[in-house]
Amino acid sequence: MDDYLGLFVKETNLYNQIVLGALLPEKLWTPLPHFVQGWLRNYIAATLIYFISGVLWCFYIYHIKRNVFVPKDAIPSRKAMLLQIYVAMKAMPWYCVLPTISEYMVENGRTRCFSRISDVGWASYIWNFGLYFLIVEFGIYWMHRELHDIKPLYKYLHATHHIYNKQNTLSPFAGLAFHPIDGILQALPHVIALFIVPTHFTTHIVLLFLEAIWTANIHDCIHGKIWPVMGAGYHTIHHTTYRHNYGHYTVWMDSMFGTLRDPLEEEEEAKNI
Repeated sequence: MDDYLGLFVKETNLYNQIVLGALLPEKLWTPLPHFVQGWLRNYIAATLIYFISGVLWCFYIYHIKRNVFVPKDAIPSRKAMLLQIYVAMKAMPWYCVLPTISEYMVENGRTRCFSRISDVGWASYIWNFGLYFLIVEFGIYWMHRELHDIKPLYKYLHATHHIYNKQNTLSPFAGLAFHPIDGILQALPHVIALFIVPTHFTTHIVLLFLEAIWTANIHDCIHGKIWPVMGAGYHTIHHTTYRHNYGHYTVWMDSMFGTLRDPLEEEEEAKNI
């Protein structure tokens, strides 16, 4: 068992070497405890993903495709985007505590993670990935919904994110602009799933960091029109009505629990007014 758990440690050491080794002198990070190395690597990687994805996407939709995807009067101001970056950067060190703790639990055998797909086979991997995905979808939907329905949680946590409530105040940089506890709570289903479903460790890490790209995507106000994806068109409605489209990757949970509002129907209603 100890030999198998060592595979997880070996993997996280590799990630540390890739990120920290490429960006920092070894004498600065190698003396740090393994847990701290993991947190530092997560913090640097998450920050890079946030800025690279945000800057590239903003440049594309607001400059290269100016007035194509977003009307000129709907482009958020530089001040609004800088505020979103400020809020996200204040929270980022705290966000990165969650994946660091989950890695610690995986390395110590407290979850149902497995290291290699060959340990379970592709059929089992795909089945368990589907279960993991459903748990995450269900968990994030209800966590997000309760952050609205429970008034103190909304007032002291989630309201920080909902000051961006119009198309011209939303941008890809708003994706991680949360109160840190809010952001951690909404990512928590990713960790809870590790105790319920056998999960491939690398897949879990990749999905956690894809959150930064996905949340940038659903805050750009561009409706992708790909069913059942919970794209930016749906999420923009969430920011304007506060009572619809709590889902994360798909519209399934909103459809199941009666909170779905379709942006195409909104467009039709607007035309008929």
